[in-house]
Amino acid sequence: MLSLVLWMVWVSSVCFLQCRPGSCKEMKLPSRVGKAPSPSDFLDKLMGRTSGYDARIRPNFKGPPVNVTINLFINSFGSITETTMDYRLNVFLRQQWNDPRLAYKEYPDDSLDLDPSMLDSIWKPDLFFANEKGANFHEVTTDNKLLRIFQNGNVLYSIRLTLILSCPMDLMNFPMDIQTCSMQLESFGYTMNDLCFQWLNIGPVQVADDLMLPQFVLKEEKDLGYCTKHYNTGKFACIEVKFHLERQMGYYLIQMYIPSLLTVILSWVSFWINMDAAPARVGLGITTVLTMTTQSSGSRASLPKVSYVKAIDIWMAVCLLFVFAALLEYAAVNFVSRQHKEFFRLRKKIKEQQRQRTQGSGTGESSKVKGNNVPGNNTCQGTLSGPQQCSVCAREQELTEQSQAYFLHSYGAAEDAPPEMDAPIFQALPPGFPLYDIRRRFVDRAKRIDTISRAVFPLSFLCFNVFYWLTYKVLRNEAIRATL
Repeated sequence: MLSLVLWMVWVSSVCFLQCRPGSCKEMKLPSRVGKAPSPSDFLDKLMGRTSGYDARIRPNFKGPPVNVTINLFINSFGSITETTMDYRLNVFLRQQWNDPRLAYKEYPDDSLDLDPSMLDSIWKPDLFFANEKGANFHEVTTDNKLLRIFQNGNVLYSIRLTLILSCPMDLMNFPMDIQTCSMQLESFGYTMNDLCFQWLNIGPVQVADDLMLPQFVLKEEKDLGYCTKHYNTGKFACIEVKFHLERQMGYYLIQMYIPSLLTVILSWVSFWINMDAAPARVGLGITTVLTMTTQSSGSRASLPKVSYVKAIDIWMAVCLLFVFAALLEYAAVNFVSRQHKEFFRLRKKIKEQQRQRTQGSGTGESSKVKGNNVPGNNTCQGTLSGPQQCSVCAREQELTEQSQAYFLHSYGAAEDAPPEMDAPIFQALPPGFPLYDIRRRFVDRAKRIDTISRAVFPLSFLCFNVFYWLTYKVLRNEAIRATL
């Protein structure tokens, strides 16, 4: 008992000495502070089995609709195919909405970046692409998905996708066209009473800085809008973005326009080749026609079988028409240059017919001369007598009738001439024209056709080019831009 009293006195004296003013230090007793829960316990409490969270029920169930904000980041844009009328792009699709059941205060961090496997534990919008032809996720090296939950219950869900979307194209101005391709994001199962989509206010559609397309230029302006769909099952939320793509003509100038232009110019070389060189001119004409046919088929190989006429079709058709006309021009030149041979053949035929008639009539006249002995023919009377005298008279009469028939026939007055000789090309020849001069006149006419073609063909093609490029590159292009 005494020892207990002494111990208490000693403790009191020590406390008194330590607690004197200036030398006494305040003794802090350890306060009991709440300890933060572990991440596993926190997640189990937030969305695990013990939380009571049901991913099958949307936020605000039986209440106002869930507003989902959409943001797109375009990583790559390309493979625009005219034959199938679709395009391919790689995007980061970001969706953000508020789920009050996921709001928390127990954890100190403002946001939580969770593993993609946790996506199955929460509710997500049933978004799909209405004009999608094909799509796939990316899983290298892991699922390209992001899940972030904020303290106020906001949820950010980002996913990387590769999409093939349909894009109906108007190819009437191809390859000087401007295409508008859209992307439609729609809710599949939730009507607008349960779910609504809207674009992010700042930067709703972002494009990578190094984005380049092989044949198109992606315009900076993008039309954002709504495309609410009305079905038998209800009214569903839908938003869309329209991309404006202007085609670049570099490839088509090199592969189609310039080669076809040179082929047309090459067909004009035949106008300077001698018309007697038939193998050279015919070979050149057929080669250019076949070349244009091949180029025209190649230009349509990469395009769909549409029912309307495209700009490239008009160009190829006119170029083919020009090279074909150049081939027909040589056919006309060759035909005109050979008309003197036809003229000689017909004249020989006429002479032969007249000679046969003269011989027949001469036989009859000689019998008359023998029977009647006509005294009025002084030419046949003289030193000749008998059969010799009658032969000379018959020959003179034959020459006289031939000259008269040729004179009348040259002016289209011969009644017994063949119908071929009534053509104006033969009637213009005077009677008794020398053979060489006749041939030269027809050859000059053929050469005149070549001379006229040397000017008419280039000028006609130049006028077509002015009209073509002014119509499709300027007028119709401006009209399309005005409608965008």
